[in-house]
Amino acid sequence: MLDVAVIEEPAAAEASLDPMRSRILAALAEPGSAAMLAVRLGLPRQKVNYHLKELERHGLVELAEERRKGNVTERIYAATAASYVISPSALASVSPDPSRSPDQLSAHWLLALGSRLVQEVGALVTGASRAGRRVATFAVDAEVRFASAADRMAFADELTQTVAALVSRYHDESSPQGRGHRVIVGLHQIPAAPPTTPGSKAEPAVRQENAQ
Repeated sequence: MLDVAVIEEPAAAEASLDPMRSRILAALAEPGSAAMLAVRLGLPRQKVNYHLKELERHGLVELAEERRKGNVTERIYAATAASYVISPSALASVSPDPSRSPDQLSAHWLLALGSRLVQEVGALVTGASRAGRRVATFAVDAEVRFASAADRMAFADELTQTVAALVSRYHDESSPQGRGHRVIVGLHQIPAAPPTTPGSKAEPAVRQENAQ
């Protein structure tokens, strides 16, 4: 099982977003048959079996093993990944394009950059998985609390100058063996957690995040 799989086909994306199929995918973190899943999810076996076939057709689940029980063969399925990311390429005609309005202070531009990041890294991950190789990447994740908007702007200016200097120092346009890499630096507020009522439980986050 992959830690994360990237969904690039529109039909596969549609299949993964169906509420019932999403529940089945989550339940298949532990392999099971249609009968076992029906018990886990409290659903009719025939309905589970139908959705399993659709998920298998789109490569989201796979046959893990077959068990013989008397005259019956039990088919055990497993999710192909622990978590899934839908690439913007699944919505190619309406996916964000950072080149349309490159504005460093625009939240929409940051979203477009993030969208391109998912699409490009997703394509790399998919290709590397097929070839049995790893993808060489690097990421930094940090939190900073600014005392004022002026501090935030000063931080952004200094960060821009630092990144520009590093890029200028290491970029080699003439190297015949060189490989192009994309550097993205973003800054955004952390969304506030939704309020919970007394006695209520927060919904579990859908598994999982991965960085390579």
